[in-house]
Amino acid sequence: MKDAKKTLRFKIERKIPAPQAEVFDGWLDPEVPGTTWNEADKFMLDPKVDGLFFWRMMGTPHYGRFTKVDRPGRIQHTWMSPNTMGAETSVTVTFKSQGEDTLMTLVHSGLPNTQEGKSHERGWNYFLGKYLKRFEKLSRKKG
Repeated sequence: MKDAKKTLRFKIERKIPAPQAEVFDGWLDPEVPGTTWNEADKFMLDPKVDGLFFWRMMGTPHYGRFTKVDRPGRIQHTWMSPNTMGAETSVTVTFKSQGEDTLMTLVHSGLPNTQEGKSHERGWNYFLGKYLKRFEKLSRKKG
């Protein structure tokens, strides 16, 4: 039997073909495809320190509190959903300029070592992949 007390940590990176501030601002914009807010059935978003968020997708609620918002380099917030089994987990998203592009790194830690906890890796890869495609389409239009 696996150690149920052990927690999981996922790190997901994407190189986004856009300036750092644009990638940062887009991540907090519910109108931008690829963000969790954009696909929500319902959402509330107050992206400032101690501001709360809530979003529901296909009936599953997700919620938390922003603990750090340092434009354009870092967003950090707590994260809870039925898949965290009541645990308050942590999500940190960093944005680093790489020439004309931005390296976006998302780290989700403190997840339970369960199938539900592991499902977050697939979920974040889905959203970051979709977010990258949005910027790639814009980049092709500019070029």
